[in-house]
Amino acid sequence: MAQRRLEEVRKIRLDKVEKLRELGVDPYPAKPIKTPESISSAIGKKGEDMVVAGRVTGWREHGNVIFGDLRDETGQIQIFFQKKLLKENFNVLKLFDIGDFLLVIGKIFRTEAGELTIDVSEFQLLTKSVRPLPSSWHGLKDVEERYRKRYLDLLMNPEVREKLTARSLVIREMRSFLDQRGFVEVETPTLQPVYGGGYAKPFITHHNALDTNFYLRISDEMYLKRLIVGGFEKVYEITKVFRNEGVDHDHNPEFTMFEAQIAYQDYKYAMELTEEMVEHVALEVFGKTRFEYLNMQIDFARPWKRLTVVESIREFVGVDVLGWSSLEEAKKAVVGLEMREDKLKELGKLGSVGQIIAFVFEELVEEKLTQPTIIYDYPKEVSPLAKMSRSENFTERFEVFAAGTELGNNYSELNDPVDLKKRFIEEKKKEKAGLSDVHQTDEDYLHAIEHGFPPTSGLGIGVDRLVMLMTNTANIREVIAFPTLRPEK
Repeated sequence: MAQRRLEEVRKIRLDKVEKLRELGVDPYPAKPIKTPESISSAIGKKGEDMVVAGRVTGWREHGNVIFGDLRDETGQIQIFFQKKLLKENFNVLKLFDIGDFLLVIGKIFRTEAGELTIDVSEFQLLTKSVRPLPSSWHGLKDVEERYRKRYLDLLMNPEVREKLTARSLVIREMRSFLDQRGFVEVETPTLQPVYGGGYAKPFITHHNALDTNFYLRISDEMYLKRLIVGGFEKVYEITKVFRNEGVDHDHNPEFTMFEAQIAYQDYKYAMELTEEMVEHVALEVFGKTRFEYLNMQIDFARPWKRLTVVESIREFVGVDVLGWSSLEEAKKAVVGLEMREDKLKELGKLGSVGQIIAFVFEELVEEKLTQPTIIYDYPKEVSPLAKMSRSENFTERFEVFAAGTELGNNYSELNDPVDLKKRFIEEKKKEKAGLSDVHQTDEDYLHAIEHGFPPTSGLGIGVDRLVMLMTNTANIREVIAFPTLRPEK
């Protein structure tokens, strides 16, 4: 019934399009007759002439006068049409509907009720809509439908636009912060012959002319480091990356990552830079460092808490993993911890104490890290691209967490090509043992750093997750304009 009614309305509006053309009115002109001002600029301009344009969101006919509401991205204003003023053009208004785009020219005044209004002396139809807007959101409560028809979601839910605007401002301030410190923004390949820079399953695509398979990047890290080899010293990129993984509240297959590489610095410098940049973004965009996120209070003001992986397990789990002298002892200790049965089944694939330490951290510690926290010195076995730290079997790698979610993975880059070759061999062994997420051997990258790769620190932040925390958003798809969805059948 509802679908039939929609088709009837659409047919009526298509008829109006033809009637407008018969009257010599172009329902789809190429441009406005005058350049419009923003509706928000009308405030304080009582008695002045204004030219504004926007979408009609209200329409109330009362004989020889018509009231309407016009909205642009800055606000909404009432518009007032009088037959005595518009004469023969007044009848054209009978062919207008909510949803149309309209330009109006006229004087600003306030009604007796105090509402800011434009007394229209001239108007132009900019776009005739043929499909009606929903009168309410009752037909789009289904979450998938909201994301699928995001254009309606944006029209009907101002908070959606606000979050996407906040996202844009966050990215702008990240760029400003880095540009002021002498970083160079670069672009690296989306199609890569070898995927790397993280643990993730890639999307595979085929290039017909080259008759070769390529991967959509899971990270841009390996190419940023090639630029350091080539003579750049501070580079960054804010870009889309793609991971062929599941979808949940903080994972989308296509997401936005910030990554940087800084020559002549180590991971301690990157820790400081990360704290400073996130605090800067919070203050510049939102004017505060404290945010409410899902009934939690999160404060991005520096300094943040810092713990090694070992210290965090000792604090939150009560286990000293440095006491594990063998793989068998480590596995036995984990079985005695409070962990879900399905997670314990993964133990069989782990072939080193370092992997088990990382496993315990991920399963029993991460979710407890509410305030911004830097966890550093990860086991060598799960950090193939990171330089060794002074602690035996650990690396100069750190991750940032807040609200139990990882925001970024960073480390002092391993620049010893011989050591890196050995690490790649170990990754192959893990793959043969049944682990699917392993780092691929990148021979070209090995050749590159054999030419000399200076001491360098990398850092990365998941932009979508950062925006989630700063806008109190529970699902990552709310801060992505067009999240990945299953195609409609």
